[in-house]
Amino acid sequence: MKAINSLEDSQLICMYKKGDEAAFAVLLHRYKERIFRFIYSKIRDKKLSEDIFQDAFIKIIKTIKSGSYNEEGKFLPWAMRISHNLVIDYFRKTSRVKFVSESSSMREDFNIFHLISSEEQSIEEKITTSEILNQMVELVDYLPESQKRILKMRIFQEYSFKEIANIEEVSINTALGRMRYALINLRKLIKENNIQVHA
Repeated sequence: MKAINSLEDSQLICMYKKGDEAAFAVLLHRYKERIFRFIYSKIRDKKLSEDIFQDAFIKIIKTIKSGSYNEEGKFLPWAMRISHNLVIDYFRKTSRVKFVSESSSMREDFNIFHLISSEEQSIEEKITTSEILNQMVELVDYLPESQKRILKMRIFQEYSFKEIANIEEVSINTALGRMRYALINLRKLIKENNIQVHA
């Protein structure tokens, strides 16, 4: 058992796909506490958190067994993303938090550089603002991968820097630094593409 415990996540997943249940048990043991803590930090209810945790791992198991899991990605960020989506689903169902559709990829109050005024906007202004934000979301994809992931987790998914550091397996200072460089680079891209971000 000691040998299997030292295997990489990708190796354990390959073994599990071939029917080795013990391999998945190692993955579960490796990450269950971190994933449960993340869910509980959002829900603040132990029983509900346990239910969502179980749902997350059922979804993880089904995805791996169906062959849909992308082995190029890290297991923990992927598992965290599934957990995060289930938390969002819970809040949607209970109407405790208002979310926009997944297709928009961001919150209604999204304001990376305080772009949206709190004052009432005309239809034309709303359309213009929407177009600007859509362009900015597209520009995010041109950032270096590590900066892009952190910016999306922080702004679009509302993770704390502590959560981001845990997911990325880096220090909080490193996460903060990557976020800072992501914003600097995004500003450069906005300037290069002549996007007018100020009213």
